[in-house]
Amino acid sequence: MAFAPMGPEASFFAVLDQHRASLLAALRRGGGEPAGGGTPQASSSEVLASIESVIQDIITSVARNEAPAFTIGNRSSWENIKDIYYTDSQLFGNQTVVDNIINDISCMLKVPRMSLHILSTSKGLIAGNLRYIEEDGTRVHCTCGATAVAVPSNIQGIRNLITDAKFLLIVEKDATFQRLLDDNFCNRMSPCIMITGKGVPDLNTRLLVKKLWDTFHIPVFALVDADPHGIEIMCIYKYGSMAMSFEAHNLTVPAIRWLGLLPSDIKRLNIPRDTLIPLTKRDQMKLDSVLKRPYVTCQPFWRKESQRERGRNIGRGRSRLHAPRARCGILSRISRIAPRAKGRR
Repeated sequence: MAFAPMGPEASFFAVLDQHRASLLAALRRGGGEPAGGGTPQASSSEVLASIESVIQDIITSVARNEAPAFTIGNRSSWENIKDIYYTDSQLFGNQTVVDNIINDISCMLKVPRMSLHILSTSKGLIAGNLRYIEEDGTRVHCTCGATAVAVPSNIQGIRNLITDAKFLLIVEKDATFQRLLDDNFCNRMSPCIMITGKGVPDLNTRLLVKKLWDTFHIPVFALVDADPHGIEIMCIYKYGSMAMSFEAHNLTVPAIRWLGLLPSDIKRLNIPRDTLIPLTKRDQMKLDSVLKRPYVTCQPFWRKESQRERGRNIGRGRSRLHAPRARCGILSRISRIAPRAKGRR
């Protein structure tokens, strides 16, 4: 199916509807995520065990003649994680230390970060057919124009989400996202939603993608660079990250499909050599790491494309999505991707 200059063909959206129906059927059969999604409620025994663990730490400190340090602050208001760092920047040293401490506390208590009333700064953007109300009552109306809306800081607080979108497109890079907006992508493929985490996604962008999937169950596609880091970023959305593995059930959407840019597209689209960036030693190490992961080894399509990337290292390299021919190829593929989506799990 070729891309229609004045808008997508009706059959494209018919196939998308069929793909969405298959996703919903898989959920009903128990082959996917529970329809409710969200955070599983901790049992009373788990809560009690967490409390007992804290008490045991205090008793241990007293037994060692150490003064136990256990402070319960006012949890009626929300804290930004950067504000915590600046309360004593010399003590923490850098923001990463604070992030790791918060993650450790969340993991120990078996609760998501939001339960600690700690917010993360958002860096992601969203555009397309979506409306919602933020926690403070602000009405947000995302559009298909050249201006995107910042991902909110409190994803759990947004409500009344409304959309007619047929699919959600995750875009790795901000530059590619902005170029697609300039190319009037959202209007040409309307109705749809487009979101970017500007590289490695922040927590709120991942939470929003998860919330949109749990709420609407529309097909989700990932558009990333044809390099190991692009594949890694797609895996974060789809399978989660090591740092937040304990909260993967709240952050991941296994139904995401790999739209492109595929390593095989470089040859198929005749992308000029001068637009290719050579793979570095670090890139090769990242690629080797990705190829060893269970969710890649069990998917022939992913493994084949990843191995193409490895075999192209000499004299070629990685291709970026903002190359003109890459953009044209992706615009063409998205009008015919759904029939082949099952092969890109």
